[in-house]
Amino acid sequence: MENVQTSTNINFTPRITPKSKSLWQHAWTQLKKDKLAMLALTVVTLYSLIAILSALGVIATGFDKEVGASYMAPNLEHILGTDIFGRSVWDKMIKSTEVAMSVGLVTAVISIFIGVLLGSIAGYFGGLLDELIVWFYTTVSSIPGIMLLVAITFIMGKGLFAMYLALGLTSWVSLCRLIRGEVMRHKDREYVQAASSVGCGDFRKLFVHILPNVLHIVIINFSLQFQVAIKSEVILSYLGLGVQGRPSWGTMIDDSKLELARGVWWQLFAASIAMFIVVLAFSILGDALRDALDPKLKGK
Repeated sequence: MENVQTSTNINFTPRITPKSKSLWQHAWTQLKKDKLAMLALTVVTLYSLIAILSALGVIATGFDKEVGASYMAPNLEHILGTDIFGRSVWDKMIKSTEVAMSVGLVTAVISIFIGVLLGSIAGYFGGLLDELIVWFYTTVSSIPGIMLLVAITFIMGKGLFAMYLALGLTSWVSLCRLIRGEVMRHKDREYVQAASSVGCGDFRKLFVHILPNVLHIVIINFSLQFQVAIKSEVILSYLGLGVQGRPSWGTMIDDSKLELARGVWWQLFAASIAMFIVVLAFSILGDALRDALDPKLKGK
């Protein structure tokens, strides 16, 4: 009888499994791969920096001072020429960036606050609260947006603060609808039921557990609402219902109506190109954020 000796080599080296990325890590990875989105993010960051420096008085401090003759064409000293009062069009364009970015930021914050609050309450509690909120935003959405904007600015008066409120109070409806639907979809999921089993109240379940899972919708809406607010500010300022006592792209475009007949094109060009670049950047960034933050597209 032969003794067969067998030897077994056992490998005790632990197997390391790759850690799965969260939605936010995956989104940032996707954004970094998109060169166009990173360029748009750089443009938005640059505009924000210009607006902050202008608000602090570091740049464009002499936007209201006469620096040359009336209607000087663009030259080496004044890259975008001067207006009818001999003021630098370049400085006016930079100062207008402060107005545009502040309007976009404040309006988006007001819109998100109202939309998320009403949408989450309607979606989570349902019943009579849901019916009242749905009736309210349906009524608001049935009124043409530009007419509602003009009516609010006429009631509150002209100025930057009135424009903040007018734009913020008229741009929350779409986000409210989205948040309401997402909260209704999430409130019966397992993680919410688990929170209920350990004694979490409605407030904690809604604002601590559900809302963080729909935050990607808020971020996407923020980037889209930002550019809509900038365009709306230009329209209101063009109609004479916007900012007062400081330049904006809308007032610059309004001033250029009579200038074009005299061949003075540089003020219209400066305001239009500045608005075009930032609106395009926000549009590209919003599309990229939507693709990167959509959980259905994760891993594709």
